[in-house]
Amino acid sequence: MSGANPGACPPDGGADVLAHFRRLNTWRRGDVRAPHKPLLLLLVLGRLHRGQRQLPFTECETALSALLRAFGPGAKTLHPEYPFWRLQHDGLWVVSASRHVALRSPRHDPTKAELRAAQAVGQLASDALMALDGSPERLDQAAQVLLDDNFPTTLHADIRAAVGLDELDVADAARHRRRRDPHFRQAVLQAYGFRCAVCALDLRMGELSLGLEAAHIQWHMAHGPDSIDNGLALCAMHHKLFDLGALTVADGHQIWVSDHVQGGERFEEVLMRHHAQPLQGPILPEHRPAPPYVAWHRAQVFKGQPSSGR
Repeated sequence: MSGANPGACPPDGGADVLAHFRRLNTWRRGDVRAPHKPLLLLLVLGRLHRGQRQLPFTECETALSALLRAFGPGAKTLHPEYPFWRLQHDGLWVVSASRHVALRSPRHDPTKAELRAAQAVGQLASDALMALDGSPERLDQAAQVLLDDNFPTTLHADIRAAVGLDELDVADAARHRRRRDPHFRQAVLQAYGFRCAVCALDLRMGELSLGLEAAHIQWHMAHGPDSIDNGLALCAMHHKLFDLGALTVADGHQIWVSDHVQGGERFEEVLMRHHAQPLQGPILPEHRPAPPYVAWHRAQVFKGQPSSGR
């Protein structure tokens, strides 16, 4: 038995499928992150790349939950059943089952137990499957659309590796990335005196700054502006950790390290010694991280609670 599948992709090839991916209907409440459907689709594209067209819910439950823990907000409860069922309403996904799937009221969603008992299986709708299957280039472009629209570039390689898309060539897809303010990086690095706001790294070779990047506090794809008070100058390592939610900024501009992070003998030197220490702030006070953007990062990216190690 199949679930609802309104508005399937127009049968006009890859361009229509990519447009459909860009119009993905993700849950919205202000700037709250909802990467569930994008992560599910990336998981499906990775399986399709390996020749697996169908995704049983029993496999999705485990794999998608792992992706949500790694790349989603730090939620205490995970609900892989929601995107697995609701993606049907985007015209990209079809769910079949061995029997009728009972829905809960008022959400009109099945429970995890119900999907397991009904042996529910999902796969891309026929038009999307026809456009993507056997076309690594188009599949790669679809993956890049999902990544660009939902995650910062620091996480793209990790997500690709997690879903099995890391071997695809992203050169063509990279040309279609959303354009951003080209002056943002230079303005943020200059505001912070070309040093990392966490570890104060300030390597240079001549006039070239080495290993330093401009991070958005509230991500660009979550409507974070290209303004200096929404930016941090971070070395490449601390930028990655910041976007993964391993560290954040407290209201008093202190650095917080997540209690989810563990490590060996270098852990103290690389990360833990910065916990509860003041941020290496910008030169001008008006360029300090603005409270709304910092609050967004703590709510939507930071994992767990501040470490009690110090």
